[in-house]
Amino acid sequence: MKLNRRDLLASAALSPLLMASPQDSTESGFVSLFDGKTLSGWTVQDGPESAFYIDNGDIVVHESAGYPTWLRSARQYENFDFRGEFFIKGWMNSGIYFHAPEHGRNMWCGMKLNIFQDVDAKPAPESMGSIFPIVPPLKVNVKNQGQWNTFRILMDWPRLQVWTNGELIQDLDVETVPELRHRLRSGYLGLESLSYPNRFRNLRVRELPSKVTWSPLYETAADFSKWHVSQGKPIFQALDGVLHGDGNGHFATNEKFRDFELQLYIRHVWHHNGGVMFRTEGKGSAGRHYEVQLHDVEGAHYPTGSLYHYKRGLYPRIEPEKWWLFQLRVKDANCLVRINGETVLEYDTLDNLDEGYIELQAHDTGRWTEYKHILVRRI
Repeated sequence: MKLNRRDLLASAALSPLLMASPQDSTESGFVSLFDGKTLSGWTVQDGPESAFYIDNGDIVVHESAGYPTWLRSARQYENFDFRGEFFIKGWMNSGIYFHAPEHGRNMWCGMKLNIFQDVDAKPAPESMGSIFPIVPPLKVNVKNQGQWNTFRILMDWPRLQVWTNGELIQDLDVETVPELRHRLRSGYLGLESLSYPNRFRNLRVRELPSKVTWSPLYETAADFSKWHVSQGKPIFQALDGVLHGDGNGHFATNEKFRDFELQLYIRHVWHHNGGVMFRTEGKGSAGRHYEVQLHDVEGAHYPTGSLYHYKRGLYPRIEPEKWWLFQLRVKDANCLVRINGETVLEYDTLDNLDEGYIELQAHDTGRWTEYKHILVRRI
């Protein structure tokens, strides 16, 4: 296959492991994600089962599917080389998700490569090929007259590169973009529905080496032993992959942490009250501690996401009994809280810099809170 000069220059910029060009015909190590006949390995999320279907060997978005319906890969990926084709004819809009969350807002917790038909002379954050709606492409390269387009998304954190039709359109260090640097480091691949009959085919992926290691604090019932009651009479139960909390008291990790990132999903009853505490003495609220408030009342003095007694957070619009993503980063005197992909609190004057326990607070009997996929990593 003949390679043009642009392809060769783009390939040369990659590490030796990634020397394959955007149109490499050998594609060693790739795994097909679509058999051309069924949606095996994919599931429809947040919409009807009929939202995506197969026609003439293509995955097609049904025009009645609606947003936020999307098609999700079976597995999550951290670093990867994802390739495929999409079809554009007339006014069509969709997106390719990557690092999408299990629950929550895909293009805010993870990222979205925008698919659009306009060939903008001046690229914008909403253009075809943008990391929507944050980073414009270097150039808009799309065939829109009833033609197939190739795409390649190469994520090797923090470097993100994207090609369409063999031309490099994104090349950025994700950690230099404030709106992207705290996005999920791994997640699902996905195809977005915006009720246009977009088509996709030849989807395949090659995984690249991981660069981050998370330790599970709670993934299965076996992880229940990593916790203990630290104060009061909370009622915490291991319900397979879900940790159910009720009663009144505190549940603490057995390990201590100073600087860390914590990531988990939370859901709760309407007007619940609780908290995620860190750098504690292991005595609940009786000892020194910091508490990120969990209280879904917008008018509360310290609503969900606030650093209790220190700083009120921006209230996130979370819904009762629906899972949402919680991220907490603690480093030296700094604390950052993100909820469903939105930074709701930043605080930089923590005075207690000692390591301590992470604790979950159960505040009111009968007002349950549930947790799953509780992951931590020291930083």
